[in-house]
Amino acid sequence: MFTGIVSAVGRVESASPNGGRGKGDGGRVLHIRAPYRGLKKGESIAVNGACLTVEKVVKGGFTVHAVQTTLGRTLIGAWQKGRSVNLERAVRAADLMGGHIVQGHVDGVATVARVVDAGDARLVDVAVPTDVAAVTILHGAITVDGVSLTVNAIPRPGVVQVSLVPFTREHTTLGRLATGDRVHVEADVLGKYVRQLCRSAQ
Repeated sequence: MFTGIVSAVGRVESASPNGGRGKGDGGRVLHIRAPYRGLKKGESIAVNGACLTVEKVVKGGFTVHAVQTTLGRTLIGAWQKGRSVNLERAVRAADLMGGHIVQGHVDGVATVARVVDAGDARLVDVAVPTDVAAVTILHGAITVDGVSLTVNAIPRPGVVQVSLVPFTREHTTLGRLATGDRVHVEADVLGKYVRQLCRSAQ
C-alpha cells in the first residue's frame, strides 16, 4: 500500500521489450535510477502510480518486470530511456499517512485537457475513464501518476480538475504536464468499495 506522497523522481535507464529474455512473454524490464538506500529484492515500489516488484537491486537503482497485464492498462509499454518517473516505496504501519490510501493499481489512462495558472496554483483538468469519474467526488482524492491529489472541481462530466501547489510541481513530474499528455489515474479506493457495495445491495 502507498499514500501518494512521492519520495523521489527517478529516471528510466533502460527498457527491454519481452524482458530481454527471448521468451516472447510480452513483458518489459525497466532499469530505474533512484536515490534509495536499503532496497530489497521483492520490495514493492509505485512507479508513476503502478505497483511494481523490485527484481534486482543494482548500483544507483533497481529493475522491475512489468508483465503483459500491466502493460495493457498503463503507459509503461511506451516508456523509453531518459523518462522521469514518480517513485514511492511501500508504506509501513508506523509511517505518516500524508496522502490517502493508494493501492498502486492503475485504473486507467487519462488525458490532460487543460492547464492554466491561477495565482500560485496550477489548475489541471484531466479527462478520466468512465469508471474513475463514477467514484470521484468534489474535494475527494485521486491519484495522478502516483501523486495523491485533492479534486478541486469537476468542470464537466468525465473531467476532474486538480490544483498543483508549487511544492508538488517542483518535486514530482506533474509540474511538466501539458495539454494532451497522458497520465495514470487511480480512483479513491473508498469510492470503489462503496460503489460495489451499493451494486451488491440492489
